Amino acid sequence: MLPPLPVLKRGLALTTETLATELALGRRGTAQPAWSALEWRLAGAAAVAHGISPLLAGFSTWAPDGWQDFLATQREHVEIRQQRIASLLTQIDAGARRMALPLVALKGSALHGLGIYVAGERPMADIDLLVRPRDLPVVQALLEELGYDESFRQWKHSVFKPRGGMAVRGLGEHRDTPVNIEVHTRIQERLPIRTVDITERVWPEDAQPGINPYPSRGALMAHLLLHAAGNICGRSFRLLHLHDIAQLARRMPRDEWATLWQGDEAPWWAWPPLRLAARYFPGTVPHDVLEAVRRECPRLLRIAAKRQTITSVSCSQLWLNLLPGAEWSRTPGDITRLLLNRIRPTQESREERADMLRTQVWLQGQTWVRRNHLTRLITGLTRPVPRMDTLYVVRAALGDLA
Repeated sequence: MLPPLPVLKRGLALTTETLATELALGRRGTAQPAWSALEWRLAGAAAVAHGISPLLAGFSTWAPDGWQDFLATQREHVEIRQQRIASLLTQIDAGARRMALPLVALKGSALHGLGIYVAGERPMADIDLLVRPRDLPVVQALLEELGYDESFRQWKHSVFKPRGGMAVRGLGEHRDTPVNIEVHTRIQERLPIRTVDITERVWPEDAQPGINPYPSRGALMAHLLLHAAGNICGRSFRLLHLHDIAQLARRMPRDEWATLWQGDEAPWWAWPPLRLAARYFPGTVPHDVLEAVRRECPRLLRIAAKRQTITSVSCSQLWLNLLPGAEWSRTPGDITRLLLNRIRPTQESREERADMLRTQVWLQGQTWVRRNHLTRLITGLTRPVPRMDTLYVVRAALGDLA
């Protein structure tokens, strides 16, 4: 039996905010918290959910029973898995060169490539690749050669999984977790209705066969911020995302921030993630950049962003939000479409949900998520409903995962 949900909610918020401070301070650290046994377990759940366990292993001096062993084990699993990812990227690069296929390795792969992280520090759930739309058949052929098959396709990407790969149930990173590959033809996010597309800023003008880097650190930052905006909009932001932004910001020359303003649309979406970066990692983002981006942000979103914390925009906020992203809507028409889609999901949304129910380990065996849409909606309007992804990691941390 789980503790009462309000107790879990308070414990997750407490431990998440404390871990954020510890991560920002790094080796200077904070005094060991006087947490209960339950709160230490919830700290483990929060560290896993936010992807920061291996980072904490590098400097955290807290020493309650089992904490250091847990962090060290997570770092070991991430390091072994990163070696597999690096080997797979080498194979993809060689195959792409042979097939005259240009690719861009995105986000985590690029951050490792810049030396911002070393093996063992940053977990990667999968490999993200950007390709030209006309090259989709070629990349599919390459991945099939490497033992991958397309599992499902969404509006943002196609997901390829290794043949015979089996998800590993349990708390945190595991060396045997299959390495999935997500193939993108556009770099875009729905915020929450309208699509923001920055593909032209990310794709190199002189892309060569094989794996290419981003055109600049500014292009990588633009992608990290747009990805973060999408996650904040959907309440799935992670401390790891914030750490990525802060670490890259520390290494960016001032002129490369101008990449955010390339293209036809101003970076109005960059203010909420940059504000969180400035709050939790002070001094990492230049003040003039913050002020310039703030001016681009719509007033409603700017007001909402002032109240946001890492807890409120992540899975550490236990209660399910029935209308996530409403504050990101830019017109009354956007709000109306968001409401209508919530009441009556589109065919695309229903198909994406079916894919998640089929492929996501944290949804397996959960009766709530398989109830009809009207039942779930009415229940959510009458009482707080916990998030299934959060409960999965909490159960794992409490040793209650069969």
